Amino acid sequence: MGGEGQIAVAGIALKLALPGRFDRLSILFYLLLSWSGRGEAAQLTGAERAGAAAALPQEYLLAGFYLNELLLKLTTRHDALPELFDHYHDILEQLRGGAALAPALRVFEKRLLEVLGYGLDLATEARSGLPLEPDAYYDFHPGVGLLPARAGAARSLCGHSLLSLARESLQSERELEDARRLLQAALGACLEGRPLATRAVARAMKRRACP
Repeated sequence: MGGEGQIAVAGIALKLALPGRFDRLSILFYLLLSWSGRGEAAQLTGAERAGAAAALPQEYLLAGFYLNELLLKLTTRHDALPELFDHYHDILEQLRGGAALAPALRVFEKRLLEVLGYGLDLATEARSGLPLEPDAYYDFHPGVGLLPARAGAARSLCGHSLLSLARESLQSERELEDARRLLQAALGACLEGRPLATRAVARAMKRRACP
């Protein structure tokens, strides 16, 4: 990504200028790439690691793959999105530093939608235009927005959770769960039915851990 957006290059029999050999974490490091040619026929000519960076903690590896999968499925080739690359860089640095996983992921998902032009209105109701109330409840409708809902309804989201997401300050379990459900629905609309392999892996790992 970075300055060129998503690109496809062929790198057959290329010796990479990386310290040691490629290990399982290498795809979560930043690389400086060079290539020749354009379009679908570009040929990778060189690659080296862009500076020193700590390895992503093992417990965050699946989250790293999830971030990469989102970017690959929701961005288009040659569409440079420097702001999105900055957000990606920020969350990887947070995770390398041991930040709490769930809040970091939710904030990245929110920012991803904003950069792609599908940002959520977390300030007002979709039809009335009235400001969201912290003690009220809302239902999210893709393509429409947030509409009033009954407290305790299956899909209801607490107004306090939505306002906390708007401030990117998620703390309580309820706030994190509401943000997860909202962002999953919004991203699902953008994915248009395309499944995420990392979510399937996460579900399989959870089932194995709880026989």
